[in-house]
Amino acid sequence: MLGVLAQVDELPLYEMTAKFHMGRTGVSKHLTILKEAGLVEDRKVGRESRYHLNAARLHEVQEWVSFYERFWTQRIDRLKDLLEEDNT
Repeated sequence: MLGVLAQVDELPLYEMTAKFHMGRTGVSKHLTILKEAGLVEDRKVGRESRYHLNAARLHEVQEWVSFYERFWTQRIDRLKDLLEEDNT
């Protein structure tokens, strides 16, 4: 769903539902969870809700993952160095 929303400004629920192999209720539940996580926002237009991606939250996730990627890369490089020392 995030991938779909990343490609558009916003989509109403009925258009989101057409893009997935699940019913309106299932799509709505997924969007509710993504909204609670801060990854999706909605706005009311008449009686329908239109959904859009909150890319700022994904940037926060990317920063967190990037930190741990560097952390583990350094640890693995150190382990490799130690193992190579033992083999010499």
